[in-house]
Amino acid sequence: MVRCLITLLALSCLLPIAAAEEPVTLPAEPEGMKSIFNGKDLTGWDGDPQLWTVKDGAIRGETTSDKRANGNTFLIWQGGKLKAFDLRLSFRVSSQNNSGIQYRSRHITDGNPRNKWVVRGYQHEIRNSDKLPSVAGFIYDEGGRRGRTCMVGEKAVWTDDGKKVTDTLIDAAGFEKLFKVDDWNEVAIIVRGTHIQHYMNGRLILDFADSEQLAYPEGIIALQLHAGAPMWAEFKEIRIAELK
Repeated sequence: MVRCLITLLALSCLLPIAAAEEPVTLPAEPEGMKSIFNGKDLTGWDGDPQLWTVKDGAIRGETTSDKRANGNTFLIWQGGKLKAFDLRLSFRVSSQNNSGIQYRSRHITDGNPRNKWVVRGYQHEIRNSDKLPSVAGFIYDEGGRRGRTCMVGEKAVWTDDGKKVTDTLIDAAGFEKLFKVDDWNEVAIIVRGTHIQHYMNGRLILDFADSEQLAYPEGIIALQLHAGAPMWAEFKEIRIAELK
């Protein structure tokens, strides 16, 4: 019996070890992808002209001690409302404060908003950190009730009982290797129906199925400057394709 056990253990050492699940990579750009930023000026976009400019081929939003944001303020793409789409762009941001990419959102003009460019809806968080959980990529319910709706690394579904996480897409060590602090990072946001996917530098980092009752079904795209401490955020190579 002892010899059999030793033989089995020896043979088990020779068996191949199951590989960890491979990360999901970003699919090729779909047909119909178009640029929505010309790299020269803010044609097709609307925001506070004191805070938004174009510098070195990138949209730059910046607040200072002299030029502050009166509440969170946004640069709004004037291309209309979208339902299903594939949005891709690159960003970099200061370590002070945070920013965001709004999608399927609403431009708030009623009820005396704090400025002319208030937006509410799904937000892809933008931060200059590689330490989970407060990193770029999670879904924030800007102006809504759910706050941090789905975090980086989560594959999750929103049920009648709230969020249920079903799998892990990337861990802390993996994100630290993936994200480029103080540098440009590439984002893709793919949305169909209630299904949302966020990719960072070519890798799926968030997969979320929202509930039919709470999901934002369509809306605008916008870029955020956060109120509070002086900050800057830059965006370039902004392109989008509408999906069936």
